[in-house]
Amino acid sequence: MKAITLRQHGGPEVLKLEELPEPEPGPGEVRIAVEAVALNHVDIWVRKGLPHLKLQYPFLLGADVAGRVDKIGAGVRSFAVGDLVVVNPGHSCMRCRDCLSGRDNLCRHFELMGEDRPGGYAEKIVVPTCNLVPRPASLSAVEAAAMPVTFLTAWQMLTRKAPLWPGADVLILAAGSGVGTAAIQIAKLHGARVIATASSDEKLIRTKALGADATINHATQDLVSEVKRLTNKRGVDVVFEHVGAATWEKSILCATRGGRIVTCGATSGYQATTDLRHVFFRQLEILGSTMAPKGDLFPILQHAAAHRLRPVIDRVMKLEEAQGAHRLLESRTPFGKLVLQP
Repeated sequence: MKAITLRQHGGPEVLKLEELPEPEPGPGEVRIAVEAVALNHVDIWVRKGLPHLKLQYPFLLGADVAGRVDKIGAGVRSFAVGDLVVVNPGHSCMRCRDCLSGRDNLCRHFELMGEDRPGGYAEKIVVPTCNLVPRPASLSAVEAAAMPVTFLTAWQMLTRKAPLWPGADVLILAAGSGVGTAAIQIAKLHGARVIATASSDEKLIRTKALGADATINHATQDLVSEVKRLTNKRGVDVVFEHVGAATWEKSILCATRGGRIVTCGATSGYQATTDLRHVFFRQLEILGSTMAPKGDLFPILQHAAAHRLRPVIDRVMKLEEAQGAHRLLESRTPFGKLVLQP
């Protein structure tokens, strides 16, 4: 089978097209013929190298996969060859208290496909059946592949960690990213007022089309003063943070008294300064978030099937164009997701 492999860390040029043996499903596993695999920033971080990584080479990137069941392993009853599926990228032991309590993303053995274990930059992959969700007929493979990581991440942040309510003010940073476009839609689904930021007026126009109520160009406008102006000096109830060091101090200043700052990433760097006086005096809550329980992908896909949520796709490229796709993602020019097809 064709695969894009990683055998050393570095720039996009380390991604190589190779022929690898097709994987075989074991008991309780199925093999998926990959029809689409979406990119995430974690692909870039793993390609460049992270301190905790213990990879077996050749390694495959790619957390977001949609396709069809190609072969089933022993004991599999819930899926059949030909079924259309979406892969849930979070893997866990499914035996511990957290897993059995529906909090599998807190499992001490939690792993993300394409980061801690091989991913979907290939024509075929093998996954446990507990990581499969039936794909709604109304979603194409490209659309379905563009949803799991970004929508699961935003869903937990805005429904579990910092639950929104009708009329709540939420600031969504870097709203033109994959997770940002998901957050806008989830916030509007729950009746919140969305203030979206982006680095270009073109992106801000597109965030408006997704439902953003107000926009801020953080390249040309002062983030804090604009938030204060838009909220009558009050600040926002929730800050949706995933940028990191470049925005962290301003995010704290944008939150209202008793507000919540929920963060899932640090694409601009993780060494951020926190003025604790603002945290305790204004009684702020700072919440960390990684992915979401596996079960949350079911309501997300139900909303997508009913056209209440939709993936935003910047462009579709061939699997062989993975190097170019990585360069595009690093440029921060895309609006929404980049998707590869074998």
